[in-house]
Amino acid sequence: MRRLLPMALLLAMVSAMSMPAPSFAQTALPPAPYANRQLDDPALEAKATDLMHTIRCLTCQSQSIADSDASMAADMRSEIRERIARGEDPEAIRAWLIERYGDWISYKPTAEPILWPLWAAPILMLGAGGLLVRSRMKRRRGSQP
Repeated sequence: MRRLLPMALLLAMVSAMSMPAPSFAQTALPPAPYANRQLDDPALEAKATDLMHTIRCLTCQSQSIADSDASMAADMRSEIRERIARGEDPEAIRAWLIERYGDWISYKPTAEPILWPLWAAPILMLGAGGLLVRSRMKRRRGSQP
């Protein structure tokens, strides 16, 4: 009898672990109202779509929220459409998203002073490469008879 109890517990644990977990992970929330539905005004929808193409999906990380099927992206699409329908400026919405999620969320680069070395590095490297080529050309011309 004592040997059957640990075996029964082991069997119960294995069967509990093998249950389909995704069925427990479903959300009870309804989908966001404008997640996959466009605004009635084509001009406002164009503003929303342009903004959505410049915002990175937090789940996928390599797609914009306009291209992503993730539920988080759907919620963000709906939020953007609702705010644009209320008359908010797309840049104000972008600023709010950046404030909330950080600079990383935007595909549109910023010109913050801390990033100036990154913008200047390619120019400096091209200049250094040009000087190197120029000095080599002078040495080569000087060594020819």
